[in-house]
Amino acid sequence: MESSTSGAKNRRLPPWLGSAVVYAISLGCLAWVYHDFDWQAELPRVLRIHWAWIALAVVCDVFVYISQAWRWNLLLTPIKELGLWRSVQAIYIGLFANEILPLRSGEVIRCYLLAHWNHVPLPRIISSALIERLIDGIWLMSGFAVISLLVPVGPGLRTAALALGVVVLILGALVAFAVFNRSFAHEVVTANRFAGVLRSLIEGLNIMARARTFFPAALSSIVYLTLQVIPIFAIVRGYDVPFSLGDAAITLVVIRLSTVVPGLPGNIGLFHAAAFTALNKLLGVDEQTAKSLAAVLFFMITVPLLAAGAVALAATGLKIRELQRRATDEASATSRIASTPEPSVGAK
Repeated sequence: MESSTSGAKNRRLPPWLGSAVVYAISLGCLAWVYHDFDWQAELPRVLRIHWAWIALAVVCDVFVYISQAWRWNLLLTPIKELGLWRSVQAIYIGLFANEILPLRSGEVIRCYLLAHWNHVPLPRIISSALIERLIDGIWLMSGFAVISLLVPVGPGLRTAALALGVVVLILGALVAFAVFNRSFAHEVVTANRFAGVLRSLIEGLNIMARARTFFPAALSSIVYLTLQVIPIFAIVRGYDVPFSLGDAAITLVVIRLSTVVPGLPGNIGLFHAAAFTALNKLLGVDEQTAKSLAAVLFFMITVPLLAAGAVALAATGLKIRELQRRATDEASATSRIASTPEPSVGAK
């Protein structure tokens, strides 16, 4: 028995394998896009870009995350009234972390910060982030359905969208189950070693999804996603490429669908491949221009996030690695407390 157990441990996949696969895919995407790119020919075009369009893109990109903070506050209103600045600060620090740390570490950091600053249990904040992602997933799937009616969509993108749709449906069904069958959901998770965390998640989902602020929050996602369309539109127009808001919306949906899976910091590689695919394969922009635009889009969207995130982080007086450690420790401590069995009635 002991030898079989040790053999099973030896056959267990190494923990770094998943990260290695993700990194390989991201770097492979980057190589696929730029292996034959003519940098010398495209650089003068980049330098001639119309900066008024770029300024519009940067301003709208700032408002994207202010609108996200507003939506986050709406979701959390039945739990606690939150200040807009703290939510914006948490989001920008999380974005900054996503740009310099792998595998979207910023999502945990932003939830930890908002929970810590407002004295709200971390699982409740995580519940709100889960609802955010579900709402975004529903809107993205709706956008993809419209795109598939307007332009031919390749099998790879269809597969990615189908996979996301399945995940959204499963998570949506679980959330609906938790919301409308709270007592039964509590009984189901009681035997789990993380029962305390799961119960808190269920409570948070139940409170937020039943609140009258839920539908305004869901509708505010239209503002959040529309504001993400404008920077793409402005950057491409600044490059003197004929482009409509509809084309920008198609590009956004493809980028968001393709970067669902966590990858390298800032989704390097995945972002470029998605932007190139949307611009060249779906919208007919020539290859060299599409590759150049993918790089410009990445740069113009990433740099403002890094700048704003650095300012927001500096206001805390902490370093990003320290915040990552604190967020990880808090999540681990919450799990350990939740997994500790409660004493039976009458126990001394």
